[in-house]
Amino acid sequence: MTDVLLLWDMPQLFDKLFIEYGLKSQLALSNAIGTPFLPPCKCVLIPTGFANPMYTTILPGIERNKKAFEKFVKKGGILVVFGPMVEEYHYEWLPMQLTYIQEQESTLVRKVLGHEVPSLVSDISVPVECDGYFSETDSKVLFNNNEGKTIMVASEFGDGMVIATTIHEFPSSDFLSWVVNRAKISKI
Repeated sequence: MTDVLLLWDMPQLFDKLFIEYGLKSQLALSNAIGTPFLPPCKCVLIPTGFANPMYTTILPGIERNKKAFEKFVKKGGILVVFGPMVEEYHYEWLPMQLTYIQEQESTLVRKVLGHEVPSLVSDISVPVECDGYFSETDSKVLFNNNEGKTIMVASEFGDGMVIATTIHEFPSSDFLSWVVNRAKISKI
């Protein structure tokens, strides 16, 4: 069983982070989604820059697998997706409405009351890097930036959840532990 399946096409620093946190992880190409070759997991993580061809080639595999993502989340998996690092992006492959606008900034993270999801970063009293914000969403807003723009959202779907963020930082141990403990093993 894998805790976190990282969708990318080359090794990332996330690998060392998962080892440090004691999580079992696997790197996978997006064109393997929906095949019998990927192990069941609790979390699928899509790093920052997934839509920018300067960083990766995984976008076509992601965009053609909307049903696989829906099935994974519906059965209890948690999908964590970061910013696409392009000027504007509509996440049409997610089971929620979400529009991203690229805008690099250092900002404080402001919690929106009434949710259980922890911040992606441990210390929200220190400014963090964000690569943009969400201009439109039908999801629950979790965190805003200094200007009140949405930088982290969540949407429950079936037994699982989609968490999207524009925070351009590695996830904290607390955040990933919460994700892995809340999620159910699911196949993508």
